[in-house]
Amino acid sequence: MKNKIYIYITLTALGISASGCKKFLEHTPDLRTQLNSTEKVAQLLTSAYPKGTYLDFTELSSDNVEDKGPRSDYRTLSTAISWERNYFWQDFISGSEEISGTTDFYWSSAYLAIASANTALQYIENNPIDAKLRAYKGEALVARAYAHFMLVNLYAKTYVPNGTNSSPGIPFLTAPETVVSGKYSRETVADTYAKIEKDLIDGMPLIDNSVYKSAPKYHFTLNAVNAFAARFYLFKGDFAKSIMYAGKVLTSPDQIKPMLRPWNTTYQSAAFDAFNIMFTQSSQNSNLLMGEANSGWARSHYIRYGFGRATAAATVSAANVTGGEFAYRGTGPFIEPFFTAYKFKELFFESKIGSGFGDPYIMAPLFTVDELLMNRAEAYASSNQFDLALQDINTFLSTRIKSYNPAAHTVTLARIASFYNIADPKEGLIKTILELKRAEFISEGIRWFDLNRHGLTIRHSMLDANGKTTFIELGKDDPRRLFQLPEAAVKAGLTLNPR
Repeated sequence: MKNKIYIYITLTALGISASGCKKFLEHTPDLRTQLNSTEKVAQLLTSAYPKGTYLDFTELSSDNVEDKGPRSDYRTLSTAISWERNYFWQDFISGSEEISGTTDFYWSSAYLAIASANTALQYIENNPIDAKLRAYKGEALVARAYAHFMLVNLYAKTYVPNGTNSSPGIPFLTAPETVVSGKYSRETVADTYAKIEKDLIDGMPLIDNSVYKSAPKYHFTLNAVNAFAARFYLFKGDFAKSIMYAGKVLTSPDQIKPMLRPWNTTYQSAAFDAFNIMFTQSSQNSNLLMGEANSGWARSHYIRYGFGRATAAATVSAANVTGGEFAYRGTGPFIEPFFTAYKFKELFFESKIGSGFGDPYIMAPLFTVDELLMNRAEAYASSNQFDLALQDINTFLSTRIKSYNPAAHTVTLARIASFYNIADPKEGLIKTILELKRAEFISEGIRWFDLNRHGLTIRHSMLDANGKTTFIELGKDDPRRLFQLPEAAVKAGLTLNPR
């Protein structure tokens, strides 16, 4: 059994049926799991990033969506039922761990990524004299931290800075599994965050960009790790550290601007088919870490619940604090009700060439310079460094406003107070940042995390056949703000989230 470490066992214990795993255990599922070289460790770590995506269920659970009303021309999609359940904040049914875009699927893909990282780390620990493994140890630790960070922020209560954070977190796994039916427990959110932080701090100094010979933006490079650290410490409420790590990527406004998405220049003039290819290209300066994900999210505009006229009017087409007009692409190339920001180019892999059957994939930006800049602006605002927060906001807006003119469009505290009718400068700055992020990250799932961190109520519309609109709400303490663990996780000894 030496060197035959079955990375799939973890999934069995944490939410996949034992019968399915038995087949995996009868043979080595991937030659890369027979680790005997640095090269194979490097190959294995390409699996240390979740191959599922949270975009579907976080976006459709947020306030970036609406009921576009009953129609006969919506497309019938295999994922439509699961997307509809997201909209109504309903848990998924048993078996949804095999359906991409569901909470169960992401849970499984994140723990599979963790298993890959743990397998690599075990090999590295057993081969301490190989100096070439140092950089891969760093990547494995940071990748493990990232997967756990996403899990705790999706399936547990939001971390409260200076709070006890004693509610159940998620299992933090640090070793490959050697049994099929292991038992696990949910540590506290505080414990989970502490272990994530340790992995992050231990791994960061070991990162070496030079080992990524190809596709470096699909790995934790130095810039990507610093963006992760800035997000982690913002969520944790350690604003000084968030600012410090962001500053390792972001320096002067002149240096930052070419790294931002060129919304009011290149993106503005690009044809739609060219735009969505560019948006997820690793060559884009703004993209710091990309993830390959099995997902049908590029088709989400074809269903009833999602981005629509009201959402567009409140975000990408809304009046904004600059007094200018956003340069966002609006509602895509399709007619109503098929609104779309058209950010994702679907890649389809046929199971058999010419069959027409297979799996859709997208390339998803996991960390961007744009988010990093706004995270730093929030950290500045939260620590009463208002001038620096404004500087970051204005740098950001310089690439978002059509025909941007600093004399006309520069945001000030007075302008914020007038536009939002908020006198408190900190409150006004954070409101500005959250609203700008909402428009910026339409269809990217990020809004959900901001809604939870700031305890904002979420409102969804419901339209009947007569066009009458009613609303349902998700309050800040509603237990459905914690996505549910897979039902099979109970067999591993885990307690489900309350309902």
